[in-house]
Amino acid sequence: MKKAVFFDIDGTLLDCMDGILDITPKVKKMIKSLQENGDYVFIATGRPYALLDKNILNFGFDGFILANGAHVLINNETIHSEPIDKEFIKDLVKEFEKNNIQYILQGELYSYMKEHCKEFYAYYDGLGISRKYLTGKFNLEDVDIHKVEMLCPDDESMDLCLSLAKSNPECDYFSSVNKRALELYLKKNTKGTAILKAIEYLDIPIENTFAFGDGKNDIEMLSTVGCGIAMGNASDEVKKIAKKITDSVQNDGVAVGIKKFVMD
Repeated sequence: MKKAVFFDIDGTLLDCMDGILDITPKVKKMIKSLQENGDYVFIATGRPYALLDKNILNFGFDGFILANGAHVLINNETIHSEPIDKEFIKDLVKEFEKNNIQYILQGELYSYMKEHCKEFYAYYDGLGISRKYLTGKFNLEDVDIHKVEMLCPDDESMDLCLSLAKSNPECDYFSSVNKRALELYLKKNTKGTAILKAIEYLDIPIENTFAFGDGKNDIEMLSTVGCGIAMGNASDEVKKIAKKITDSVQNDGVAVGIKKFVMD
């Protein structure tokens, strides 16, 4: 019976802050060996399609769970896409513009970011993200948004962003890039819910599913699959819910975990 294995990116396959900008050779070899065995390998990330770097896009994954579960691609076909309420997005953007808060609106293919969001552009440039699917020209009436990231310059704007996030009971949020940044997404869409959609589509039983992750937004994914594997660099909160713990991203933890926990 085929297996499906899901990989977070940041802190799991890559560590951009520590100079690991590409999947290491050992990890590549082990992931490819899964595919050679007939198993499926997926990316499961908080990033939207536009913020996937070329090393991830060109690797040959069988599918992508994107924007924290709001968008699911299998063999280049979208099987799930659920945007945030358009009127709520309009209200957010109005407040962002009025209060000088940088933001990125993350859609299915493109993500939208005005030219004045220089800190965000510099951050993504530093990660080697192409600007191919980033644009500052958009009409809110014409775009569907899966996730919003906002960068708050001071405590006052952070309080505002938190209040905006909390104003919609259908949404949740977490801090990711740094303590001044928030990511906003629909509660109903998580990596875990998206995995269930993917394996139903592929007709793979839950006991044949595995996932690797390190962050707070990986918790539901790791607890949903048959075997959730926490990275050695994961927080104690993540390790606590995982069934297995592997080595760190710096020590090829994914390769170690595949060999030890996934392969027969």
